Amino acid sequence: MDKSTLESHATITGPMHAPLRHDSAHKHVAGTADYIDDMPEPAGTLHGALGLTDRAHAEILEMDLAAVAAVPGVVCVLTARDMPHSNDISPTHLHDEPVLADGRVEFHGQPAFAVIAETRDVARRAARLARMTYRDFLPAIDIIDAVATGGELVTPPLTLERGDAEGELERAPRRIQGHMRIGGQEHFYLEGHIALAIPGEDDEMTVWVSTQHPSEVQRMVAQVLGVPSNAVTVNVRRMGGGFGGKETQGNQFAALAAVAARKLRRAVKFRPDRDDDMTATGKRHDFLVNYDVGFDEEGRIRAVQANYAARCGFSADLSGPVTDRALFHADNAYFYPHVKLTSQPLKTNTVSNTAFRGFGGPQGMLGGERIIEEIAYALGKDPLEIRKLNFYGDAHSGRNVTPYHQKIEDNIISRIVDELEASADYQARRAAIIEFNRSSRVIRKGIALTPVKFGISFTLTHLNQAGALVHIYTDGSVHLNHGGTEMGQGVYTKVAQVLADSFQIDIDRVKITATTTGKVPNTSATAASSGSDLNGMAAFDAARQIKERLVAFAAERWQTTAENVTFVANHVRIGDELVPFAQFVQEAYGARVQLSAAGFYATPGIHWDRAAGRGTPFYYFAYGAAVSEVSIDTLTGEYLVDRVDVLHDVGRSLNAAIDLGQIEGGFVQGMGWLTTEELWWDEKGRLRTHAPSTYKIPLASDRPKIFNVRLAEWSENAEETIGRSKAVGEPPLMLPISVVEALSMAVASVAGYRECPRLDTPATPERVLMAVERLRAG
Repeated sequence: MDKSTLESHATITGPMHAPLRHDSAHKHVAGTADYIDDMPEPAGTLHGALGLTDRAHAEILEMDLAAVAAVPGVVCVLTARDMPHSNDISPTHLHDEPVLADGRVEFHGQPAFAVIAETRDVARRAARLARMTYRDFLPAIDIIDAVATGGELVTPPLTLERGDAEGELERAPRRIQGHMRIGGQEHFYLEGHIALAIPGEDDEMTVWVSTQHPSEVQRMVAQVLGVPSNAVTVNVRRMGGGFGGKETQGNQFAALAAVAARKLRRAVKFRPDRDDDMTATGKRHDFLVNYDVGFDEEGRIRAVQANYAARCGFSADLSGPVTDRALFHADNAYFYPHVKLTSQPLKTNTVSNTAFRGFGGPQGMLGGERIIEEIAYALGKDPLEIRKLNFYGDAHSGRNVTPYHQKIEDNIISRIVDELEASADYQARRAAIIEFNRSSRVIRKGIALTPVKFGISFTLTHLNQAGALVHIYTDGSVHLNHGGTEMGQGVYTKVAQVLADSFQIDIDRVKITATTTGKVPNTSATAASSGSDLNGMAAFDAARQIKERLVAFAAERWQTTAENVTFVANHVRIGDELVPFAQFVQEAYGARVQLSAAGFYATPGIHWDRAAGRGTPFYYFAYGAAVSEVSIDTLTGEYLVDRVDVLHDVGRSLNAAIDLGQIEGGFVQGMGWLTTEELWWDEKGRLRTHAPSTYKIPLASDRPKIFNVRLAEWSENAEETIGRSKAVGEPPLMLPISVVEALSMAVASVAGYRECPRLDTPATPERVLMAVERLRAG
């Protein structure tokens, strides 16, 4: 939309629901947006680099750093023994993640020391000169090996159970068992990890860091330094991408920068290069899913039993909640009458995997969709037919209870799918593709329609809270600060729209300021798709408090009732008088009315008992569906995504322009995870895909050739969310499961659609070709 169209729409809809441009979009395009590495460095700033180990599992017998320290320009070298108070930055109570390896190496590339030097180049070059002597141990690298040996768990597993899954599997007319390997994913943000620590008076430390969780960085820095949290201030203006990778992984760089800054009384910056960043920081978990499904001759599911094993890495990090959420979404949009789901979070001698957009949900959902695909091929039916047959029903059907015993009260998946099936002309296109495949010798096509049902909330209940600080200045301008962090997803713009709408002022009168622990304390991570939900409601609460004071002032000052005071288009209407907002605020200030408020919000009605496997962990669900059409070359395995149609539910959108961008971006990122982005460790535990030269993210040319994305404009959140909107950050990433299923159909065509191809992901051209050859040979 052009500027005039956006402004016109804003006038009609009001600021909250207008498709306004992202507050920094023009800066991103022009290259003028300030990231941490763009900030002027304080005089005397030093630079750090990590010293990485070259073993996957070993004891460090000797670490000779003399050559490192002797390099001109090196100021100091830090080891685990230089941590002032604690060497632990684990986000859990397990205390299993050291800042620097202390005597034991748990993965290849684990940081064992840090070099602080006058320049970044000197620090990096010096870090390579260390001499280490090891006693090697046998490493556990691959998830299949870890499963086969009944490997060690990094955190307690979860079981979700309802009914008699084992008994019903035995009694089911049809039964299929199988497994699926689901690959991981590198976050590959444009801005890598970075931290700048600036020492202050006494114990004070200010840290600028690229993180989704400023309050956790604050806690970790304080813990390592041995100071109270009030001595540490963490600031984040924006990130050049986060996707979950900056929820916990920034802790190490912030802690090291702060330790060095305190020791040397100089500012210290850490900015690892791409290779070190990819080697030393966690990724999306890869999974091995073993499933057992019982069903009838129609394709209706009777029972499901599945185990979700995950390669978690050397420490727990967030693997517990990630593998939990995989189970929460293993049902996707389908009702399992009898079900038993188990997680298996396995310890391996690889980098500790972490949060990634969807947080385990995509892996769980992909496993559930494989089950549907298996049933369809076994019965010779269209997978869409099997999907519809097994959808959750309404509250009166008895088919609306999840494996974790939450009732689905807002189910709109049937309407979403029916509308998309019609608008994308799915049936006619599928028939045409089957006809095409009959006569085409080399090129085969496939098409698939897959749904998404994604639960919104942190499953750790206490994280579902947020704060905001709002000031109105005497010229009528508004200052906004809240706990959400901006990583390009538009949360700053959306929350500013909430304030502009509350006071009925122009959006450019609201100043969005850097997230800082010094203004809004104890914030939750900007994650779980909850940034706008939580922080928008907190800002709304702050505006409500200020408005209540202003209305009371106006009623007294103009001798009227509160009902006669309304906020309208940059004015306040008091009876028949229209007072400009700035003038009104000035008068309120003169009457000593408080023009500042701290807002707060806690998501209502949610609870979760992990030990029992029961509760209501999600406030609501976001729904969507996608139709993808592909063409494959059966001689090479190469393929094209020819067309994608998406219909997605964001409730009553806070900002349709931003939401459409999130859906498009999420789809392409998810498509990369499922098709081209392959992580590979060798037998020594070395990550070999550690740079753009060996790791393939989607290019602009990889996007679907035809890409139609629509919002379900009729949808409105049944729950009292901000503006009746729904979250949009994570759910779209699962829409490209339809691409994998379309590839499966194209592959299956070489054997008359009689067998499920069982494609593992990422479905690279090599895997597609091998599947084609396997079916032809079978």
